[in-house]
Amino acid sequence: MHAHAMGSFSISMTPATAPQRAGRTSLGRVLLEKVYAGDLVATAKGEMLNAVTDTQGAAGYVAMEAITGVLQGREGSFVAQHAGTMADGKQQLTIVIVPHSGTGQLTGISGTLAIRIIDGQHFYDIDYSLPEP
Repeated sequence: MHAHAMGSFSISMTPATAPQRAGRTSLGRVLLEKVYAGDLVATAKGEMLNAVTDTQGAAGYVAMEAITGVLQGREGSFVAQHAGTMADGKQQLTIVIVPHSGTGQLTGISGTLAIRIIDGQHFYDIDYSLPEP
């Protein structure tokens, strides 16, 4: 079964450690908490490692977030893995569902997530597959 889910989310980020300077780059570790609404009604906790250069808009990050809730009527959890970079006004972001991380009615889930930020509001799109029951 292949499906598409969409909605919005709020995020709070708390530095886990003081940033460390490495040349022209500040390296940080941040704790994430999210609340999802829409087709995914869930909460998430995670950690992000980031590298922010002293060039405006140039940065990179990786993150893992454990998402628990209800996705289009199916209750369970899964883990999303993020990898992103920004430079020269362009972003590249890849978010995948970690294989075999699904639990409950989301066991066997696979797929990708996309994030859009419009006027400061965060939105998500999830393209996913689940095994037939």
